[in-house]
Amino acid sequence: MSTAQSTPPRVSINKRIVKETYPVLEMTCAACAVSVESMLKSVPGVSSAGVNFANQTAWVEYDPALASPESLQSTVRSIGYDLLIDKENQEEEQAKAQQQHYQNLKRRTILAIILGLPVMVIGMFFMDMPYANFIMMVLSTPVVFVLGRSFFVNAWKQAKHRKANMDTLVALSTGIAWLFSAFNTFYPEFWHQRGLHAHVYFEAAAVVIAFISLGKLLEEKAKSNTSSAIKKLIGLQPKTVLRVKANGDTEEIPIALVQQSDILVVKPGDKVPVDGMVTGGQSYVDESMITGEPVPVLKQENEKVFAGTINQKGSFQFKAEKVGADTLLAQIIRMVQEAQGSKAPVQQLVDKIAGIFVPIVIGISILTFLAWIVLGNDNAFTHALLAAVTVLVIACPCALGLATPTAIMVGIGKGAENNILIRDAESLEQAYKVNALILDKTGTITEGKPTVTELFWSNDKASTEAKVLYTIEQQSEHPLAGAVVTHLEGTASVALEHFESVTGQGVVASYRHKKYFVGNARLLAANNIVVTKELATQVAAWQATAQTVIFFASEDGVLGIIAIADRVKPGSAAAVAALQKAGVTVYMLTGDNEHTAAAVAKQVGITHYKAEVMPSEKADFVKLLQAKGKVVAMAGDGINDSHALAEADVSIAMGKGSDIAMDVAKMTLITSDLNSIPKALKLSGKTVKTIKQNLFWAFIYNVIGIPIAAGILYPVNGFLLDPMIAGAAMALSSVSVVSNSLRLKMAKL
Repeated sequence: MSTAQSTPPRVSINKRIVKETYPVLEMTCAACAVSVESMLKSVPGVSSAGVNFANQTAWVEYDPALASPESLQSTVRSIGYDLLIDKENQEEEQAKAQQQHYQNLKRRTILAIILGLPVMVIGMFFMDMPYANFIMMVLSTPVVFVLGRSFFVNAWKQAKHRKANMDTLVALSTGIAWLFSAFNTFYPEFWHQRGLHAHVYFEAAAVVIAFISLGKLLEEKAKSNTSSAIKKLIGLQPKTVLRVKANGDTEEIPIALVQQSDILVVKPGDKVPVDGMVTGGQSYVDESMITGEPVPVLKQENEKVFAGTINQKGSFQFKAEKVGADTLLAQIIRMVQEAQGSKAPVQQLVDKIAGIFVPIVIGISILTFLAWIVLGNDNAFTHALLAAVTVLVIACPCALGLATPTAIMVGIGKGAENNILIRDAESLEQAYKVNALILDKTGTITEGKPTVTELFWSNDKASTEAKVLYTIEQQSEHPLAGAVVTHLEGTASVALEHFESVTGQGVVASYRHKKYFVGNARLLAANNIVVTKELATQVAAWQATAQTVIFFASEDGVLGIIAIADRVKPGSAAAVAALQKAGVTVYMLTGDNEHTAAAVAKQVGITHYKAEVMPSEKADFVKLLQAKGKVVAMAGDGINDSHALAEADVSIAMGKGSDIAMDVAKMTLITSDLNSIPKALKLSGKTVKTIKQNLFWAFIYNVIGIPIAAGILYPVNGFLLDPMIAGAAMALSSVSVVSNSLRLKMAKL
């Protein structure tokens, strides 16, 4: 199916052919996307087209001399959809239309439930009350033909393309049930004269519409969240920037006006607007969105900076080198967008079944009618009509409609009980097949924040020195200073006489006319401070386990050494072992250095790992494993993981990670505990098993029920199934499906 097409940017292919991307409105299923795509391809002048159902967009490659946006829009509108061709307001119009569609669906669903509930109660318990049939007809009519109108419209669209899906089955069964019931309400004597009772099935029609509308509402809600990740990524880029004018003054301009070689100013706390090279000043910049590493990086003259990264306390100027769609942030946005749309929307199993099942049921119903007309007795027409309707009633899609969603709903609830939030049915159905899992390091395997793991004092009486260290780190702008301050929290401050930051080395301060130094080995060497053999041995041991070492010294020598690391989460090693035991190959990808990656991988038992990996390389690795036939899950917590998460078959976000990662991912681990991943895979297997059981029983019910409804037993023993009994059998099949799904609640993970 070609709905898996990516969404290319607008580019000129040659002098005549152009590519444009347009939002599409009113698509409700993959079949809709196929219809739109085929119609666009039929427009004269269009050489190629693709529809991205996930992003609700279409791209078209056409010759402007032969086709126009207006002709494309007109063609799409002719089959009941719409194409937004106004480039300036596309995003706003699409968001507005989607929100309006969701609100309309929500309103229709609520009204269908409100009106359908009393119909169901009357039909089940109060059929003998006065005017029961008329009351049910009055309540069910707006449910079926007003609130359920979309099912009939979509069924008609499918029929025009010689297709059938769940909407066809819903429209056919509810429409026939309502018409048959209305006839029996107004002309009950038609059956009474023939010694039969005039049953009605208004409750079946109303309840089916209400329930399936609720399912579509939940599906729409999940689908609407997909684009929020893109919006948040776009939000990482500031709307205005400070540009340095020729005379040295600064001016605030919209980011769209920034050109290459412009000199821009980034103030403390600002987001870097475009990619470029630092020309003056210095600061630490949080690049976690690119590397995933929590420690901000020092940026000095001739160092590269990237759009969307966040400046810390300093200020600097830089020359714009890549702007607009060329920035790394824009590339990440585009890659996430394409990855989300590149997965062909999985046709629900029920839709696939319905595509075959509906024509068969219609055919059996027609054959039943004709067989009774030809072979029947004096009441041939009566029996023919009754049997044909009974076939349609007994084949009502309740059991099929409930088979998947009830199991999914119980499975999602079971996941929530175990701190696993599952956002869509597809990931829950797919997870049990996973045989390769990619883990990000920082924030996924590790805690995601630097903390002091060891503090070794060379002097036992270090109370004064601790106060000096605490005060210096309080005033320091170095990203690791916060970890030391947190570790020494509660220590009293002192009044420093002098404080100086030394770029790339650390801090020099004075207290009571004595100099103190906090920083790396280069700071000590520059001030002729010697590290003893004992301390050097300890430093080497810490560095071998991927810990960063900070020295604290005075003019007289080293006073202490501090080890800082991103701690591995307590449950990470156990989770990796459980996954490997279950046959899942575990990989670790990180933007961190080789030394740190090797140490963490060894600590948790991972043999396959890659260091210094960029976001696009993570996504490429996902594709590489998929090309080898692997079903790939990706677990991460940062913006840098979003592309790979969108590309993976099953995407898992840490609950304490970035909002963007959680928006892109289809599963979120609330506690950020990796032990939840094996539970999620096991839950998926049990849920899929329940779905298969439900579909089996729903089919067995139809395989047995439909022939009996058609009157196959009549020549043998004179038995002809009453439509009322058919309705009861239909209800019983639904009860059995729901009961089987509820068994999931007792499953052990």
